[in-house]
Amino acid sequence: MKKPRILIVDDDPGIRKFIRSNLEAREYEVILAADGDEGLKMVEAEMPDLILLDIMMPKVNGFEVCRRLREWTEIPIIMLSAREGEMDKVKCLDCGADDYLTKPFSLRELLSRIKAVMRRSQPGGTAAGQSKFVKDDLVVDFGGNTVTLQGQPLNLTAIENKIICYLAANAGRIITPNQLLQHVWGEEYVGDYSVLQVNICRLRNKLQDDPKDPRFIKTKPGIGYMVIANNDKSSE
Repeated sequence: MKKPRILIVDDDPGIRKFIRSNLEAREYEVILAADGDEGLKMVEAEMPDLILLDIMMPKVNGFEVCRRLREWTEIPIIMLSAREGEMDKVKCLDCGADDYLTKPFSLRELLSRIKAVMRRSQPGGTAAGQSKFVKDDLVVDFGGNTVTLQGQPLNLTAIENKIICYLAANAGRIITPNQLLQHVWGEEYVGDYSVLQVNICRLRNKLQDDPKDPRFIKTKPGIGYMVIANNDKSSE
């Protein structure tokens, strides 16, 4: 069985050594990059299964590395930062990261986040009793794990795909933020609403869905989110 390959992009040799030794002891294959520029080249050359990406680095910082990678790949990215703060976390998610971890972090927390992100990046299953959800020019194919708009496939991240699939499988039903967080991210993310809000906003942009006059995803203030069913006139 192939070992999961993880790329560590961090300019701190101590951090690289600590993470590498602990991951290799747990049957991960680890590759290293000392700055953002090297990290970009390593992704193209090695195509890792997950990237641990520091924010503050010389040459190219982590935000820019993440943005460039999201132009062509959906490899899961966990960003690492010595700075705490809601804005940094939102900025990481907004540039396409899957998760954010503040230094110093425990080995247990790091391993938990890696497992959670890799689990979420796997293709989702088929919704019970349905093969597709179709509304207007939007098609969510549960079996094929694809989403198309106006006949064109959408370039969604694994997280965005899971969100729209879960909402579409429950079309016409209000899903609370915590239900979405638990289903898409896992139990440990319940209550982390900023993660959800950033991804919902990004998903709406890709769906060309105006939140003030939605065709697909409707917000029920103070309650949750809902994909509008074809026959649900009260949702409009």
